[in-house]
Amino acid sequence: MAELLTDDQVTNALSTLPDWRAQDAALVRTVELASFPQAIQVVNRIAEIAENDDHHPDIDIRWRTLTFRCSTHSIGGITALDVSLAEEIDGVLDALA
Repeated sequence: MAELLTDDQVTNALSTLPDWRAQDAALVRTVELASFPQAIQVVNRIAEIAENDDHHPDIDIRWRTLTFRCSTHSIGGITALDVSLAEEIDGVLDALA
């Protein structure tokens, strides 16, 4: 089972994830895409990654604005699994640029 990261470890992870913040025991990022279809394409790609990793983010979809929340619900906080998933989400978003 994954272990919760300490506050220092979360701070260190956030130094490599500049678009993310720690909020309510989760890593959180909000992004606005060019269109609703593009936002759904991003969600679908991240769903594939999450299924492969067997670790799923919470995703809030508001037209073309997506908010991702990465937290390991089974232990109630942020783990290395969440940091890895945030990095993968960044990779999907970076590929759009």
